Amino acid sequence: MNDSSQENTASRKSLAEHPSDSSAEAEKRRQYVAANRDRIREMNRLWRAEHLERARQINRDSERRAAARRHREAEVRARGRERAKRWREVHPDRRREYQQQWMEENRAKVREYYNRYYEAHRDEVNARAAVRRDADPDRTKQISKEWADRNKERRAELQRIRRSDPETYQSELEVNAAARRLKRSLSRAGLPPKRLHPTTAAERRVDEREADAYFHDQSRPEHLRQFTVFAESLTEHMLKNGARMHEFAEAYVENRARMGLPQLPVENIVYARAVELVVERMHRVDLLTSRDVAAAVRSTKTEVRRAERQQQFDRLVKTVVAQVQRNSARYAVDAEVENRARTHHGKPRVSVESLVVQRAMEEVIERMPTSSLTIEDGRSATRAAKIRIAASRQALPDTAHDRIRRRAVG
Repeated sequence: MNDSSQENTASRKSLAEHPSDSSAEAEKRRQYVAANRDRIREMNRLWRAEHLERARQINRDSERRAAARRHREAEVRARGRERAKRWREVHPDRRREYQQQWMEENRAKVREYYNRYYEAHRDEVNARAAVRRDADPDRTKQISKEWADRNKERRAELQRIRRSDPETYQSELEVNAAARRLKRSLSRAGLPPKRLHPTTAAERRVDEREADAYFHDQSRPEHLRQFTVFAESLTEHMLKNGARMHEFAEAYVENRARMGLPQLPVENIVYARAVELVVERMHRVDLLTSRDVAAAVRSTKTEVRRAERQQQFDRLVKTVVAQVQRNSARYAVDAEVENRARTHHGKPRVSVESLVVQRAMEEVIERMPTSSLTIEDGRSATRAAKIRIAASRQALPDTAHDRIRRRAVG
């Protein structure tokens, strides 16, 4: 044992006394490897072919040691991060002070970091800034106003730079002159001035995001298809079964009243039941929302009112024409009496056709439903009835002539 330790000590002493020998040997080895790369590679290949299992074992041991080393290094780094995190939590003031001090001492470096990051992530930085401004528009407006108050000279300089371009300056003058001319023209015509709602950049960005979300929604076509089918089916159902649905709703309301329950509008019950029936018949309604259902109900109500109004209008015109045809002699006498009375009082005469239709309209309108018609609809019905009566009277001689001619031919 003593001999071996003495030998080791002697060898270490010789290395310490002659350090250049090891470096010289290493240099010789590097030169040899550089000069004999192909030979060394071939020798390694031959050795690996002869000792394949040994080579694999060496590789496995090497990978195992490397994995263990990486694991130890990761644990050391994790413990370091944990210690640093605990220290920051315990000493927030010192951490903040250190950061501020470092930034004060390295302003140029910080500015360089910021500029480099901004150049590499310009769009992301601008998007985050826009979101931050849009989140609090009042605060953004206040900051802009404060900046403008602090930098009046800077603003004036920017405006002078902008107006230094002759084309830009001339275009601004033309726009201002056109606005003044429009204002004077509206004032002379007695019209109110033109009013524009100024839209902020934040509002425009919100509108753009909503538009993108709407038009790029993959389910939008199916959603629109379901809404269209639902609205058309609801309208068709109400036009076909509206009367029966109203009878059911009225009976339901009366039953609730007898039971002492609160009253409900009949129309609400009608459309609630209609929506339920239409939904049961449809294959897919999974994309429809309450707003879609409400919009379809409003559309159906409008269409039902229009159809009811048209039916009342057509029925009124048809009834007036039939009334005139049945009582034409009496109406002609009444019209003649009316014209004589008007002449006696110094008023101009009115055509017999107008008086006849007017008298028939007064008699018919009292016993017909006209709840959906307006005064203008009544006037339109009068004109339509006059046209139909005139057309029927013109067709009578031709019909009689045809009848006589057929009789002669026979």
